[in-house]
Amino acid sequence: ILEEGLMKGMSVVGKKFSKNEVFVPDVLMSAKAMNSAMPYLKSAFETGEAKHKGVFIIGTVQGDLHDIGKNLVRMMMEGVGWKVIDLGVDTPPEKFLQAVKENPKAVVGMSALLTTTMVNMEKAVKVLKSEYPDIIIVVGGAPLTQEFSDKIGADRYCPDPQACIEYLDERLSLSGN
Repeated sequence: ILEEGLMKGMSVVGKKFSKNEVFVPDVLMSAKAMNSAMPYLKSAFETGEAKHKGVFIIGTVQGDLHDIGKNLVRMMMEGVGWKVIDLGVDTPPEKFLQAVKENPKAVVGMSALLTTTMVNMEKAVKVLKSEYPDIIIVVGGAPLTQEFSDKIGADRYCPDPQACIEYLDERLSLSGN
């Protein structure tokens, strides 16, 4: 149900969204349908019958209160099988660090919409990479670029949720799961 139905459906929606063939309301509707099915599958995760792809920690960086993009990424990541820990908005570097300490093999996603908060993303990346040099950090948000991602030491800039999913599937060899 999860892998052959729900996850494949979210993948189709994600690919269409990245090509501007569907829009935010379509993604939200799909994610809501997926999330309404998840309580029925919870026992499969608890027994180990179904497995998450991994843990994805996400938050909007300190000083930024925008969460629509972050929420879309969260829903899409859950939709394709990740366990997501959502730290919310206005997330200081220490909160990202604490979440990684509790989930050392997690991937971190950071969002910023305001150019004035991009500096806080750089601080958070430096804090995480100083303690966990091998951690994978993806960043996203309207004012960001791959050049900015490279400059601050993040692993990848993802312009949309599908780009994040495809990058992590490739990087972690998850596409066959």
